[in-house]
Amino acid sequence: MAGRREEILELLREPETLDVDLRREILESLLRFPRPRRMTYEEFLAWADEDTLAEWVDGEVVMYSPASLAHQRVVAFLAQIMGAYVESRELGLVILAPFQMKLAGSGREPDLMFVATEHLDRLRETHLDGPADLVVEVLSPESMGRDRGEKFYEYAQAGIPEYWLIDPEGEQAEFYVLGRPGRYRLEMAGAEGIYRSSVIPGFWLNVEWLWKTPRVLDALRELGVV
Repeated sequence: MAGRREEILELLREPETLDVDLRREILESLLRFPRPRRMTYEEFLAWADEDTLAEWVDGEVVMYSPASLAHQRVVAFLAQIMGAYVESRELGLVILAPFQMKLAGSGREPDLMFVATEHLDRLRETHLDGPADLVVEVLSPESMGRDRGEKFYEYAQAGIPEYWLIDPEGEQAEFYVLGRPGRYRLEMAGAEGIYRSSVIPGFWLNVEWLWKTPRVLDALRELGVV
C-alpha cells in the first residue's frame, strides 16, 4: 500500500503525464480517507465512526470490505432469534456489528456477540471493555484468514468461552468452546444438526436454519419463545 501511494504521488509531481480529470480523481481519493498509520485505541475510537469498516490491532488500523447479502442474512437471522431468546429469559444482551470489543492488544468488531448479565458492566458507550461470552463471525473470502487465524487465537487467549464460525457460501458451521486456557476445542461442525450453546442456557440452533432461513417466528416457536 505504501509503495502504491508513493507511485501515485510521483505521478502527481509530473502533471504533464496526467490529464486534468485523472489528476483530480487521484487527489480526491487521497484526501477522502485520511488515516494515521498508528494510533492508540482511544484515538481509534475518536477517529472511527459507525460507517468506518475497520478494526484496531496492536496500534494499527485494519480496514475491511463491506459484507455480502448472504453474510447479512445470516447475521440478521441469528441476531433476531438469539436476541429474542436472551431477552425473554433476561440472560444478557446480544450485540450486532458495528460495535467494538476491546481485548488486550486489539479492538475487534465481531459480526455478533452475546454478553451475559453478569458481564454487562464491561459495556461502555462506544465498546465492550473486555471479552464477550460468545462471538459469532460469518466468513467471507476477504475475512476468512483473519477469522480462522488472528481472531481465533486472540479470542481463545482472551478467554471468550464460545466461538462460532459460519460459512454461508460453503454452508458449513463450526462451533468451538474453550477447553484448557487459551485453546479452543471443536464441539461440532457441519451443514446440519442441532448445536446447543454452552454459554446461553437452553439455547439451541438447527444448523440448517442458517442456509434455509425459515421465518423468524417459526424458529422462535421451536425455541419456545413465542
